[in-house]
Amino acid sequence: MSTPRRLYVGPSLRRIRRDLGLTQADMASDLEVSASYIALLERNHRPLSAEMLLRLAQTYKLDMATLAGEATSDIAARIQSVLKDPMFADIDLPPLENADLTTNFPGVTEALLRLYSAYQQEHLALADRTAEARSGQADDASDPVAESRRFLAARRNCFPALDEAAEAISRTVADLGGLAAWLKDRHGLRTRRMPSDVMVGSLRRYDLHRREVLLDDALDAAGQQFQLASQIAYLDLGAQIDAALGEAVFATEDGRRLARRALAAYAAAAIVMPYAAFARAAETRRYDIESLARQFGTSFEQTAHRLTTLQKPGQERVPFFFLRVDPAGNVSKRLDGAGFSFARHGGGCPLWSVHTAFRMPREIVPQWLELPDGQRFFSIARSVTAGGGGYGAQRIDRAVALVCAAEHADKLIYTRDFPEMATPIGVACRLCHRAECTARSAPPIGRPILTDDIRRPTAPFAFADG
Repeated sequence: MSTPRRLYVGPSLRRIRRDLGLTQADMASDLEVSASYIALLERNHRPLSAEMLLRLAQTYKLDMATLAGEATSDIAARIQSVLKDPMFADIDLPPLENADLTTNFPGVTEALLRLYSAYQQEHLALADRTAEARSGQADDASDPVAESRRFLAARRNCFPALDEAAEAISRTVADLGGLAAWLKDRHGLRTRRMPSDVMVGSLRRYDLHRREVLLDDALDAAGQQFQLASQIAYLDLGAQIDAALGEAVFATEDGRRLARRALAAYAAAAIVMPYAAFARAAETRRYDIESLARQFGTSFEQTAHRLTTLQKPGQERVPFFFLRVDPAGNVSKRLDGAGFSFARHGGGCPLWSVHTAFRMPREIVPQWLELPDGQRFFSIARSVTAGGGGYGAQRIDRAVALVCAAEHADKLIYTRDFPEMATPIGVACRLCHRAECTARSAPPIGRPILTDDIRRPTAPFAFADG
C-alpha cells in the first residue's frame, strides 16, 4: 500500500496570506491554530493536513487545487522547458531538483523565467540585426512593430497566465448567457450596435459616462464577439496583461502599446476559444480550421491565429507559425509559436502558395515546402477579407498561411490524400542560394554573378561555381 504524499505548501501559503493582507497571527486566529504553526507551515517544516487544507479553502474561499500543488505544475513545466535549452546540456539537472525549486523557491523560479524570456528576446533581436545586415537593410532598433513582434516571438506567442484567467472568465460567460450579458452583469455596461457613420471609423467604443460599449453594426457575428471579448480583456485582465508586459524592456512607448494591444487580442481569443476546450477540439477535428471556426463562432483568421498559441508547457499541441500578407506581398502579421527562423525572416518567396492564394478566393491551398537546408514543412494558405459589411464599404483582401514542421503534418486533416511532393523555396531571395530558381528577384548575397550575353540561362541570374 502506497504512502500518501505529504503536502508542503509554504511559499504558496505565504503568498496567499500576504495577498489577503494578513499577519501570521491573523491567519492563525481565523483558522483557530497557533501563530507558530502557521510559521512552521510557511517554512515547510510541517506538511499541510487534509483537515487544514479544507479549513483554508472554506475560510478564505480558495480553490483547493491552488494549495494542493496543481497551480505550481504549470510553472514546473515552464522551468523544465527552459532547462531543455542546449546551453544547459552539460549541466546535470535532476527532475527532483527542478521540483524543489518551483515548490520551495517560487520567487527564484519566477526570476529565472523572466531572465530566460529576456535572453530569448535579445537573442531573437540579434538574429534580426544579423539577417538585416546580410540583406543590406538598416537596423532600426526603434521600430515599434518589430519590438512588438520580438516580444511575442521570445515567448513563442504563448502566455499561460492569460490563458488561465481567460478560461475562468469563459466559464462564467457561458453561465451568464454570453459576452454582452457578462458586461452587463459585471460592469453595468449596455452593448449597442451603431451605424458606421456614427462610429466614425471605430469598430468599438467604450463610453464610460453612458455606461455603454458601442459596436459598428457592419461587423459580422465573429467580429462582434471578438470586440466584446477585447473589451472584457481590457476591463478584467489588465493586471495579467501588465504582468506579462513587465517581463520585457521596450525601447519605444509605441512598441509597448502595440504589445499591450497584442496581449489584449490574445486574451480576447482565449476568452472566445478557451485553451483546454479549443486544444481538445483541435486534436479531435485534426486541426480543421473551418470546422473549428464553426464550433467556436470565430473567423478563419481568428481560428488560425489561435492555433499558434497552443504551446502551454505540459499541454503543447502542434507548433505553428502564421503569416498574413496583402496582394503586394507586404507582411502585416507574423506570429511564431514554434521558434522557426523561417517565420521570423521569411515570407518573400514567390513559390510559396500564400502569394498565389488570391487566385482561388476562400479556397484552402495545401503545399509541402522544402528550405535550402533540407528542412521540410507543410503549409496551408487561404485568402481572407476584412471590412465590407455594406454596399460601397471598402474591403481588404489578404492571404493567411499556417505552417508546421513536416514531423507534425500527419496530425492535420489537410495532408490526407495529399501527395508529399515538396516545393523548393527560400527564406528570401537575398538569402537563398538555389541557382536554378526561375522565380528569383535578386541574386544571393556573396555569390559571384556571371554576365554571359552569349548563353542566356532560364534563371534570371547565373552564378559562378563556388
